[in-house]
Amino acid sequence: MTAADILTALDLPTSSRVDQRVPKKLLLESGSPTAADRRQINQGIEELLWLAALKPTTIGVSEYRDDVREYLEIAVLCLTLRTSAKANRLIELVHRAVPYPVLLIIDHAGCLSLSAAHKRWSQSEAGKTVLDGEVVAVEWDAAHDSERGPAFRNALPLGKQPRTSLHGLYQGWIDTLLALHAARVTGAFVIADNAEQASARRDALQECARLDTEIARLRATAAKEKQMARRVELNLELKRVEAAQAVVRANL
Repeated sequence: MTAADILTALDLPTSSRVDQRVPKKLLLESGSPTAADRRQINQGIEELLWLAALKPTTIGVSEYRDDVREYLEIAVLCLTLRTSAKANRLIELVHRAVPYPVLLIIDHAGCLSLSAAHKRWSQSEAGKTVLDGEVVAVEWDAAHDSERGPAFRNALPLGKQPRTSLHGLYQGWIDTLLALHAARVTGAFVIADNAEQASARRDALQECARLDTEIARLRATAAKEKQMARRVELNLELKRVEAAQAVVRANL
């Protein structure tokens, strides 16, 4: 799968297309980058393209406003990174720098990713937006995701996302990314039926990641432990954590 394949799968109307290069100056001046970030922006980014502007006048989906956020537009961007780039940090900086929610296609040395992150009003700076939670990103793994590829691509089109508002539409894409993460655990790509199910899946994925880390730590510690009693204790703890992980996976 390529960036062009993802763009085709999104099936965006011609009226929404922008196809303009975004200068690095935007990232250098926005998102509060550090000196190290600025070096990465200059050295790690090959190109940033603004592909489309999704707003009521271009896609027929209403804007969204509440006390926490205002979604007047969704920006679809494509970020091409050089091999040496620190991808995770640069992806975050792009999401932070753009005042709108961004659906970001990333090409890093031939590895394709897709990311999204909700935005909200800053509590400390009037008129400024900040990330609302972590960036949700999924890297396409051709070797392991080939069977899930058709279902994932079929879930991406704009026309298949909720059309209640731009916020609902954007959440639909986030839920699609989470569905691919869940499918890597369960083996089946299934979009959540409702907001409650999607939220439960997101929490379960976070807990799975935490338990994966804990299991790896316990196994490494047990392998180094020389005292038999302590090794038995660690193995019992490992079995308890693995049992908890099985329960969490069932919620995916």
